[in-house]
Amino acid sequence: MSATTAPVSQRVRAELRQRIERGEWTPGMSLPSEAALCREFGTSRGPVRRALSALRAEGFVVGGRGRPPVVGKVVPAQSLSTFKSFTEWAREEGKTPGTRTLVLERRASTSTVAGLLELDEGAVVVDLVRVRLLDDVPIMIERASFVPDVGRYLFGFDPDSGSVSAELARHGAPLVSARHTIDAVAANRLDAEALGIAAGAPLLRERRLSKDASGRPVEHAEARYRSEFATFRVDNRAMDASPIEVRSSE
Repeated sequence: MSATTAPVSQRVRAELRQRIERGEWTPGMSLPSEAALCREFGTSRGPVRRALSALRAEGFVVGGRGRPPVVGKVVPAQSLSTFKSFTEWAREEGKTPGTRTLVLERRASTSTVAGLLELDEGAVVVDLVRVRLLDDVPIMIERASFVPDVGRYLFGFDPDSGSVSAELARHGAPLVSARHTIDAVAANRLDAEALGIAAGAPLLRERRLSKDASGRPVEHAEARYRSEFATFRVDNRAMDASPIEVRSSE
């Protein structure tokens, strides 16, 4: 559907969102009134209200129930409904991805990682520890363990230079599916040093078990995000089985 044939509400939403993303409208700034937006876009209040409602759902606009709408503080959201690398996600958000590699080495796996990757106790894995950046700001520290026949491809590659997922795919070892587990943790000393935050600060943790085309687990990763810089989004439909499983810590 072209921009000229898209519903008016979608065109209004797209234009307002672009103004926020470009920084023309900053967090806390009041939006023009509905009447002003109707005049600008030559439409009625219905499409304008639908556009504002969509922007509220995305976090670009806050306010309502009698309060005038204002620009919200937008936190980039990663969709778990598709399988995308950090690099792909960052670029789609209009951000510049960056990486600072701390560790790339072979070492004995922990019992937990060995079990998840279906390896023998103490089997050697390839460990990769990286700090990930958006526009030069450190937002996440990632600790990943790969089975040896997949991780070996990383030793001929500079992880700071691009996507590890793309490099593995280039060697015929793509990661094609994953199970994600999301929870919250407090930053330990190493997290704090790597991310430039205080020890004990809240982090959003994503644990990921990735598989190859045959269904074999080949990577286990734990990514710890600064919560002010990232959220996760799951899109599903009523007729689909929910991809979310909620477990009690008790």
